[in-house]
Amino acid sequence: MVNKMILPQEIETFYVIPALRKHLALELDKNGMKQKDVAAILGINTAAISQYRSAKRGGKIHFNEPIVAEISTSASRINDRLSYIRETQRLLRVIRAQGVLCTIHKQLANIPEQCEPKSVGCQHLELCA
Repeated sequence: MVNKMILPQEIETFYVIPALRKHLALELDKNGMKQKDVAAILGINTAAISQYRSAKRGGKIHFNEPIVAEISTSASRINDRLSYIRETQRLLRVIRAQGVLCTIHKQLANIPEQCEPKSVGCQHLELCA
């Protein structure tokens, strides 16, 4: 746990998005997409995919099974950079709506116990479209 205040947006930026990228890269690779094509779509290099495979990168958080299933669904819809952006945004909305962002935030940051999404204005994060 980090001993300083971290905003939910920082949790998304530094933890959730890298983990999503890892899961999507591995899923696209598993679905038969060439590694160089996966790298081009995700805007990463092929070495990053190797690091994802060996758990050297993108493993600071773990998603529950419903989120992993959503990632798999998104991977089946990704075939270019635009679809990658669209599916990443969809996944972030799902993560917020299911309260997963709040759970991760509480695990990683030193936030008050009484912190609830509605009381601090995160309900807009959780429900944004």
